Amino acid sequence: MLCLALAACYEPQRDCQHFHEGTFRFMAEIDGQRQTTVFTRTRDMEVSEFNGKTDSASVRWINDCEYILTNLNPENWAEEKPLHLKILSTTENSYTFEYKLVGTTRASRGTAVKVE
Repeated sequence: MLCLALAACYEPQRDCQHFHEGTFRFMAEIDGQRQTTVFTRTRDMEVSEFNGKTDSASVRWINDCEYILTNLNPENWAEEKPLHLKILSTTENSYTFEYKLVGTTRASRGTAVKVE
């Protein structure tokens, strides 16, 4: 019973402001292969590199732990939709986040590691 009570009170660490700016690495499995994206974020801009392609997006913070990412140069309809990202927990050099297209309910999770 005591373990249940302690688990119910656990709050993950969320030092979101530490991750507003910097260079990060995000790894995901795509079509059965591990892929890496490296991105650099300032307070209002994010530049990412994936498979030799560079993309730019505007960043609009909703609060300390949530922001909207909008592609500045979309090449198709799917890239026109903004992403809603929410930092769920943080460690000293990484954060776990949830992301989804704005207006949808299906979310995915990932972890980004701060490299600079």
